[in-house]
Amino acid sequence: MPTYSFACEACETRFARRIAYQDYDTARVECPKCGSRKVRRRIGRPRMLRSAESRFGDLENMDEMPDDPKAMAGMMRAMGEESGEDLGPEFGEVVDRLEKGQDPEGIERELPDMGMGGEDEIGD
Repeated sequence: MPTYSFACEACETRFARRIAYQDYDTARVECPKCGSRKVRRRIGRPRMLRSAESRFGDLENMDEMPDDPKAMAGMMRAMGEESGEDLGPEFGEVVDRLEKGQDPEGIERELPDMGMGGEDEIGD
């Protein structure tokens, strides 16, 4: 079942939904954050089927997260897309805030359950 990306016109939340091809024209899509039905479809980039080794091999060359929140958001979005997994609305919330330039430490203070983590989460 394909995954479609949407953006809420009321609160600007970005989210994704799995919708069967035959149900696409009749599916009722609501924003998971505010419940609005005023959403627009976002067209994602084309995807190529690649092996896990190929997908994550590119990420091994990244030593650490960049200091710039917008650059960090781009890297996180790329990592999320490469994983092929639905990382949930929480991941999208963090990435959206970073794209707006919000400080990662501020996001972690405001959303402690998001687990943006640092060294404490690794198991020191």
